[in-house]
Amino acid sequence: MSLNPNISSQLKDKYDRIDQDLDAHLEGLLHSKPINYWDYINTDALLNLQTQRTVFPDEMVFIMYHQVNELLFKMVLTEIDQIGHSSTISIPVFTDKIMRISRYFDVLTSSFSIMKDGMDVNQYNQFRTTLTPASGFQSAQYRKIEFASTELINLIDKRFRDNVDKNICCEEAFEQLYWQAAGKDYKTGKKTYTLSDFESRYKDEFLRFSKFYQTNNLWSKFKTLPKAAQKDKKLIKAMRHYDYTVNVKWVMAHYNTANHYLNINGKTAEATGGSEWVKYMHPKYQKRIFFPELWTSKEIENWGRNI
Repeated sequence: MSLNPNISSQLKDKYDRIDQDLDAHLEGLLHSKPINYWDYINTDALLNLQTQRTVFPDEMVFIMYHQVNELLFKMVLTEIDQIGHSSTISIPVFTDKIMRISRYFDVLTSSFSIMKDGMDVNQYNQFRTTLTPASGFQSAQYRKIEFASTELINLIDKRFRDNVDKNICCEEAFEQLYWQAAGKDYKTGKKTYTLSDFESRYKDEFLRFSKFYQTNNLWSKFKTLPKAAQKDKKLIKAMRHYDYTVNVKWVMAHYNTANHYLNINGKTAEATGGSEWVKYMHPKYQKRIFFPELWTSKEIENWGRNI
C-alpha cells in the first residue's frame, strides 16, 4: 500500500519544523515493535504497585481503592490544568470541562460502597493500626484539586475565615487552611507528626502550585468571563453540581464510610493520623464551598446538613 501523498506531505512538514530528517524517522519504524494493550497501559507495573503491610486479605482492597482514587484525582487535575492555562475559554468548553470533572467525582462518590460494604470490619480495625500515622488528608493531589478549584480564602479554616484578608495568598494562607485542623493544636501551635511529615514532603510544592492557581483557579477563571457568560444557566448548573458533589456528597460518603468502621458500639475511634475526624470531615462544620456566590445564603447556612 502506497503512502497517502497528503499524509506524506504533512509528515515532512512536521519533521521539517523541528529540523529532523523524515527518512531517518521512517527508517526507525522498521525496528520498532507494534504496540499492544499491556505495554501501552503498563499493566504489569500497575498490578505490582500493591504492597501489603499485613496478612489480612481486605487490606488489598483498601490499597487498590485508594490507588484508583489517586488516578481519578489525576484525571481531575488534567482537566483543571487545561482551564487554568487557557488565556481564553468559551462557555461550552468551560461547561464541558466542569462536567467531566464532576463525573469523575460522581464515580469517586459512588465508589465508597466498595470501602463501606467491601471490607470486613474486624479485618480493617486490625490492619488499620499498621497505617499509623498515615492519614487520608495526606493526599497531595486532592489538596491540589482544592487549590486549583477556588480562591484560598474559601479554604481557610471556618473559625478564622471572616477575619482574614480576602486576597490572602500562599505562605500566609497555608497555616490557616482548614485541613491544618486535622493535625494542629491551634492553642499551642504544635503539629502532629502526620502533618509535619506531610508538609516536609509537599509544602514547597503546594506553595508554588497555589501561587499560580491563586488567579487561575476555576472560580477566578469563571469571574473573568463576560457578565453574560457568568449568567449562563448550563455553566452555573455545572459549577454548582461540581461544588456540591465534591464538598458535600463525596465528603459525606467518606464520612459515612469512616463512621461505619470507626464508630462501633457507641465509641468513636481515633483516625490513624490522630485527627478529630468527625468535625474535620463533616461539611456542616467547615462549610467548604468553592463557588460561594453561586449559592443563596439559605443554601450556605444549611450546607451539609440535609444529607
